[in-house]
Amino acid sequence: MYEKQFVTTTSGNVPLHLSDVKDATDRIKPLIHRTPVLTARTLDQLVGAQVFLKAECYQRAGAFKIRGALNKVLQLSAEERARGLFAWSSGNHAQAVALAAQIVGTTATILMPKDAPEAKVLAVREYGAEIISYDRYTEDREALAQRLVCERNAVSVPPYDDPAIMAGQGTVALELFEQVEQLDILLVPTGGGGLIAGCATVATSLNPQCRVYGVEPLAGNDTKLSLDAGTRVRIPVPHTIADGQQVQIPGELTFAVNRRLLTDILLVTDEEILVAMAFLFERLKVIAEPSGASAVAALLAGKVNVANLRVGVVISGGNVGVQRFCTLLASRNG
Repeated sequence: MYEKQFVTTTSGNVPLHLSDVKDATDRIKPLIHRTPVLTARTLDQLVGAQVFLKAECYQRAGAFKIRGALNKVLQLSAEERARGLFAWSSGNHAQAVALAAQIVGTTATILMPKDAPEAKVLAVREYGAEIISYDRYTEDREALAQRLVCERNAVSVPPYDDPAIMAGQGTVALELFEQVEQLDILLVPTGGGGLIAGCATVATSLNPQCRVYGVEPLAGNDTKLSLDAGTRVRIPVPHTIADGQQVQIPGELTFAVNRRLLTDILLVTDEEILVAMAFLFERLKVIAEPSGASAVAALLAGKVNVANLRVGVVISGGNVGVQRFCTLLASRNG
């Protein structure tokens, strides 16, 4: 059992509004995909609800992250873009920033953990970014990032703790509500909190009765612990197959939003995530990475009562290589 470390939040209420997300939509719309909403009668019958899956696995760069990265980068001045971009990520944000740099004609340097999935590392290189590796279990990512940004005089593009990033990620929910209108519940994978902060801002603005739940892996329950404690809690780097959710502490800005708007955080085991990945593949022909499937895992595992409700679920990404996908599914119990 690890010892929790409490961290004081000083940011107060972050000014993230529906109008910010709408502005982000106008800004990035020509450069991203409007991802589909998938339905399946088998899934509806299984959980006793009408389920709408927002498939961000079909987004550019394979995940929702390009929305926030582009919303941030497109607002930079020409001088800032010329300095190059710097980001830190296990994969999806790394790919998004590398692609955003390519789109606006600048360079990108990405700090990635040595154990990042091979498919994600390869994609970042293919987008033309430079990769600097570090050991996520022994090195301080934030300290490394700060030093490298200063050394290179680059512009930092944070993975989640930035109002422009949060607004861009919120366009996922804005699209979803345009596609399906009314929702009673929204389930969103949660890492640093940018996606769910943006989505919760949209959902609770358009329908104050909509309940918004974040979903974390059981081993990476920093947001759950933080909400329960009323302040940000730091945990050791979690050991989970959901590499996109190996976060030690919620973002300061994202937590200020999420503590006000979220109904709760649901926790899923790695095995439940694998069940969801297999279900999506076998029944909907959708490939989701572990983090991307976590909200579906919560739904299938009955973590919240959805009977007779309209439920939105975000599949946040599909960046998993063939070999890892097959290995993960082959490891399921039974």
